[in-house]
Amino acid sequence: MSLETPVENFKRATALAIKAIGHKAELEVAFTAEPTGVAGSRVRMPLPSAGLPKAEVAFIRGAADSAALRLRYHDSKLHGKLVPGNSIARTVFDVLEQARCEGLGARHMAGVAHNLTTLLDERCKKEGFERAGAKAEIPLHDVLRILAHEVFSGQPLPKSAQQAAALWRGWIEEKIGTHLGHLPELLHDQKAYAAEVTRLLKEMDMGAPGENEPEDGKSEDTDSNAGIEQDEQPESTSESESEKGEPEQGAGEASPKEGAPEDQSQNSQNISGDHDGETPEHGQNWQDEEYSVEYGPRTTYRVFTDQFDEVVAANELCQPEELTRLRSMLDQQVRHVQALIVRLANRLQRRLMAQQTRNWEFDLEEGLLDSARLTRIITNPALSLSYKREKPMEFRDTVVTLLLDNSGSMRGRPITLAAMSADILARTLERCGVKTEILGFTTRAWKGGLSRDAWVKTGKHPLPGRLNDLRHIIYKAADEPWRHARRNLGLMLREGLLKENIDGEALLWAHARLMARPEQRRILMVISDGAPVDDSTLSVNPGNYLEQHLRAVIDWIESKSDVELTAIGIGHDVTRYYRRAVTISDTEQLGSVMMEQLADLFDLDNGRKRSH
Repeated sequence: MSLETPVENFKRATALAIKAIGHKAELEVAFTAEPTGVAGSRVRMPLPSAGLPKAEVAFIRGAADSAALRLRYHDSKLHGKLVPGNSIARTVFDVLEQARCEGLGARHMAGVAHNLTTLLDERCKKEGFERAGAKAEIPLHDVLRILAHEVFSGQPLPKSAQQAAALWRGWIEEKIGTHLGHLPELLHDQKAYAAEVTRLLKEMDMGAPGENEPEDGKSEDTDSNAGIEQDEQPESTSESESEKGEPEQGAGEASPKEGAPEDQSQNSQNISGDHDGETPEHGQNWQDEEYSVEYGPRTTYRVFTDQFDEVVAANELCQPEELTRLRSMLDQQVRHVQALIVRLANRLQRRLMAQQTRNWEFDLEEGLLDSARLTRIITNPALSLSYKREKPMEFRDTVVTLLLDNSGSMRGRPITLAAMSADILARTLERCGVKTEILGFTTRAWKGGLSRDAWVKTGKHPLPGRLNDLRHIIYKAADEPWRHARRNLGLMLREGLLKENIDGEALLWAHARLMARPEQRRILMVISDGAPVDDSTLSVNPGNYLEQHLRAVIDWIESKSDVELTAIGIGHDVTRYYRRAVTISDTEQLGSVMMEQLADLFDLDNGRKRSH
């Protein structure tokens, strides 16, 4: 009789299935919150929840089959030699190679074909493809994944994928034919298949892929980025591409914007001044406007259009059941460090409460009996001024904003610990009467989205400025009780949410929200793991374009605003940007550093009060 729990039994069976299908007896299968994928002899799988929900089990089975088929049919060395250097073309190339592996398995194993269809269905639901109204809302590589599954497996598309296929099918068939060229005939020959993919990339106007020019010094495909999870694209951009000043041909440029939705949410700063929804000819120059203390420095930073930017509450990006599942996954991932973070939070609370209870008012007619006045009461009972009362809590007039980098490079352990640390910190400060807001920043799309499509449509004006659609997320508003917002933080673990990061505008957005608050003291803490990166913007502007703007914004806040700014860098030296900052090399340090940074700020404030 087995003593294993149902979850352990399921994990063991899944691992054995991966080894059997993948023909890899010696293989490490890990179930974690990190992105799923294959890296050498190690496979990462999603961590199943305690109750083994039916939908989650089906998703994990599909992900396991996808990983196993890659192990069985994929030659990573050959792939590394053939993969194109163009970053957008490389993404499509990787997706179609994974589709080849899955297609081979689906043709020979009906159960595998069913699991892969379920996996595709879950991915499309999470990305919201059913609600798409224009091609530009769906990345080309995702559509090719969908159509390849349909053609290679012979399975009908799930309902969640049909809208995406319908929007793009006409354009793709016009470019490369009704059955993805000759790809279905070449599934068993990776080299010939890759050559046909290269030809199709040219047909889809992505330019000549050219020689392989891997980013970040990698000499060949490692399968960690080209693995079964293609939803998360590499975030880094090589300097050589950024400094060329030429737009990179890509999926967004293959077709003009069609039926773009109306402005869903105007950025609170109205950065580009695009009130009427018209696409500006060259992008607005921030120097052209007058800005008050709420809106930031006057710089030459440009925004092509803010028509497609959005400021959105976390619960609007995900169904309630999905949020509950993600929150449960978050709790499981940090269980072994939660006790430590809670102890640190309690220590912070004691420090704050100690400062809040040091000052009393004496010689009052009512209140608590003052033991120091007992002699007076005995000698002169008629004297009524023998009571004391604690002064109002000092920190009730303080608000703290935690601004979390939601870029792709944060996925895995960093974003998990950032979410949990922010959660516990918000709960601690709420106990002390300190209002706390938790915000996140990313982009709506990789490689530009609707903004880039609008730029292409209007003639690709040179130096357009920021060229991507911002997504600013409100996980917890300052006035919202912690118990109401707790579930929202699980959203950070959602596949496909974390994309690119434009830090300067995110800081201004968080700063503007703080300035609108009534509290006298405002603290802004930024948690990030790198410099701002947006491939679409940097491919058509100077390579340091976003970094220069970030430096200008930070300098302005630190020198002109009364908002107290502090930053924590995860594996990235943020001290070169921020005056008050700390860099950590191990994500496990994040919780303790957050607590200490805030404690130091409050201690500093208390010292100032005493000195006066």
